[in-house]
Amino acid sequence: MSDLLSIGASGVRAYQTALSTVGENIANAGSSTYARRSVELKEVSAGQGLSATRMDAGMGVAVGGIARSTDVYAGQAVRSAGADLSRTTTGTTWLGRIQSALTGDQVSNRLTSFFSAASSLAADPTSSALRANLLGTATTTAAAFTATGNAFDRIDQDFDASALNAARDLTSFATSLARINDGLGRTQPGTAAAAQLADQRDQILQQMSDISTVSATFDQVGRATVKAGGANGPTLVWMTEAGAVSYRRNAEGAVSFSVAFGGDQTPLATEGGAIAGLVDGAEKIAAARTTLNDIATSFVKTVNDVQASGDDLDRKPGGPLFATGADATDITVAMTDGRGIAASARGGGVRDASNLAMLQVDRVAKGFEANTTALVTSTASAIDQKNTIADAQAAIRQGALTTLSTTTGVSLDSEAVDLMRFQQAYSASSRVIQVARDTFQSILEIR
Repeated sequence: MSDLLSIGASGVRAYQTALSTVGENIANAGSSTYARRSVELKEVSAGQGLSATRMDAGMGVAVGGIARSTDVYAGQAVRSAGADLSRTTTGTTWLGRIQSALTGDQVSNRLTSFFSAASSLAADPTSSALRANLLGTATTTAAAFTATGNAFDRIDQDFDASALNAARDLTSFATSLARINDGLGRTQPGTAAAAQLADQRDQILQQMSDISTVSATFDQVGRATVKAGGANGPTLVWMTEAGAVSYRRNAEGAVSFSVAFGGDQTPLATEGGAIAGLVDGAEKIAAARTTLNDIATSFVKTVNDVQASGDDLDRKPGGPLFATGADATDITVAMTDGRGIAASARGGGVRDASNLAMLQVDRVAKGFEANTTALVTSTASAIDQKNTIADAQAAIRQGALTTLSTTTGVSLDSEAVDLMRFQQAYSASSRVIQVARDTFQSILEIR
């Protein structure tokens, strides 16, 4: 009869654990960071449990462990798709900043207004009002270039802050993962605690892949070894040790990331994640700024060269209309009186406007407005292309998540079946204990 009690007690304990596991599954249904658990039940036979002296089987049931549903390949597919999407969306963000900087102060429109004012003055070169108007449009054009250059300065500042945050976040995730590895090493495999740590591990790996492509391998107890940038990249996490990611921008404006681990500093080259998007963004920002600087430099030089080749209203050689500061876009108007505008060719007289006609020729030949518009248009086109790619990558990532969820997600229908099955088993085990107690009582009542 003591064996009967042991059998019933083992069933109550085992199925209570099973019911708790099913309840946890149901409570976390729909959570993308939770992997379904299942209880592994095994028969208590000779040498196990409360009946270790018996040689026959059928001595009850015990929990062999709590198994966590997992799919290594589906998990890697989710991380890879997430890294690709993050690179694209991050790159799009900085392209949007470039577009806003280029269009916010309407440089192209200001250039058009300047050349239109010069054309109007060419029709009446002695008009004080038209000279003042040209000087005014020169001021607004210079201000537009300066404001656009300042907008790019702000982009650089924000970019550096974002890049530093990405490096710090990746370092923080690596540190957290090393702590989880330590916890997995200290925790008994096949327990609820080990499953919870594995959930946290996979969640951090997904967050890391949003910042950089990562390659993860796992040992027998689930501890992750992570290489940043892919399988051939530098080690970022090994066992309980974590590396540190750093960011720098050199004097030429080129940006780079590196990983410090075990005393070695290794460049981080990644094809995915926010870091890859930041590198793409830095290249686009530098290219756009270089083009804008070239346009500004050419515009100032062209106007000042035209001025120097003609005479002003007082029949004196024309002086520079624009001056520049430390940056090519730091443009100011160097002239305070419209009489200084050199409308006529050298010695041409006050009614001559052939020098301004040369300005219109240079306008067409050097394409200041066309080049500015082309820069804006190419940036807008790049944004559209990135958005199209992002839509496709989002669909791929969603498909990967669906595949992973099919393997590791919770099905309420399956959990409902398990819930009824374990409830019935629990009730049956309780009934076995009741039968054993009644049997003992009947024996004791024998006279």
